[in-house]
Amino acid sequence: MRKYEIVIIANPDLDEESINGIVEKVSGWIKDSGGEIEKVDDWGKRRLAYRIQKQREGHYVLITANIEPSAMKEISNNLRFVESVLRSMITLVEE
Repeated sequence: MRKYEIVIIANPDLDEESINGIVEKVSGWIKDSGGEIEKVDDWGKRRLAYRIQKQREGHYVLITANIEPSAMKEISNNLRFVESVLRSMITLVEE
């Protein structure tokens, strides 16, 4: 397994319960693929460098997980279909 960081920028208008729902959904995908969550950091609302879908702010969440590389493509594709996620980025952590 390899260590990945998943950064999610969600719609800033969402309440805390909706943000937690997104995190639980992504965590479920990771666990279903045989991975494990190392930590979840909620960075809160931050100003974006440029507008994304007419939004000037976004709610940032960082998820650090250990997972097989073959499962990351499926997780990346699933994130595209979550309407409340403005952007997401998955990076491999070099150790």
